[in-house]
Amino acid sequence: MSQQGFWDAPGTARKTVERMKFLKRSIDLWTGLDDQRQDLQELIQLAGDETDDETIVKGIAEELETLEKGVSELEMQVTLGGPDDRKDAIVAIHSGAGGTEAQDWAQMLMRMYLRWAERQGYAARVLDLQPGEEAGIKSATLEVQGEYANGYLKTENGVHRLVRISPFDANKRRHTSFASVFVYPEVDESIEVEIDPNDLRIDTFRASGAGGQHVNKTDSAVRVTHEPTGIVVQCQAERSQHRNRENALKVLRARLYQHYLEEQRSKLEKMEEEKKKIEWGSQIRSYVLHPYTMVKDHRTSEETGNAQAVLDGELDNFIQAFLTADLASG
Repeated sequence: MSQQGFWDAPGTARKTVERMKFLKRSIDLWTGLDDQRQDLQELIQLAGDETDDETIVKGIAEELETLEKGVSELEMQVTLGGPDDRKDAIVAIHSGAGGTEAQDWAQMLMRMYLRWAERQGYAARVLDLQPGEEAGIKSATLEVQGEYANGYLKTENGVHRLVRISPFDANKRRHTSFASVFVYPEVDESIEVEIDPNDLRIDTFRASGAGGQHVNKTDSAVRVTHEPTGIVVQCQAERSQHRNRENALKVLRARLYQHYLEEQRSKLEKMEEEKKKIEWGSQIRSYVLHPYTMVKDHRTSEETGNAQAVLDGELDNFIQAFLTADLASG
């Protein structure tokens, strides 16, 4: 970085700096785990025959738990060797059939991913949000920025099912709701994704909020349609039409990159098969809040009884289980 001319190419320089930071974090993680291992070994040797001492046993258990957590984090990163795993992620959430129930569930999922990103120390923001008619959201698009954001979040692709006593049902009956999640890697500006301006149809409209109230009185919301592929993206989170257009094109680049990548790998048919209808029988994970509490991933059988913790963003066990199973099957 100190070499003359290093910053003459900002894009290349930024990638180099990010790579150096990544390597430093990896090295720090390895050395940190080795230090923890040595500390634990010394503690066990120091304990000797005093294993009936509750304080010593408790200290060993705490050190072992910390070490296991670090090893698990390292294992998760080892499984993420794909070309797009280290990239930022674009997360699209859509409510299924069911009106207000499903729209409220979609909003709960959005909150869950925002909380997860916060726990990871990632930057997350809402690029687009379509509010529900009474409550919740019809759809939302999030941008999550951080090392391995796409690698982790790609495990969330699919349909998510919620079972609970409806807060919108005066008779307090149990309802089942569905929402879908699709994750795309955000395209680096250095990657060429050719977008012919003639292929785009750009429409502007007024951004609207809950209850039909206009967020502003100008046509600041932007909808971009890529006519050759039929891909449509829209953004209305910003008050500026220019910023919304910029964000919409960013999402479109990610969508097109994913589209072309799948096309090149001859997996487009498989991808379409995975995009099942948002209904019973096609879910990847179930969240049950009544008559008991449980979250179960149907792909790995990973489950927990602490559903609230999961809805508050504790997804690491599910992510790790899927990545481990995927690595074993691959």
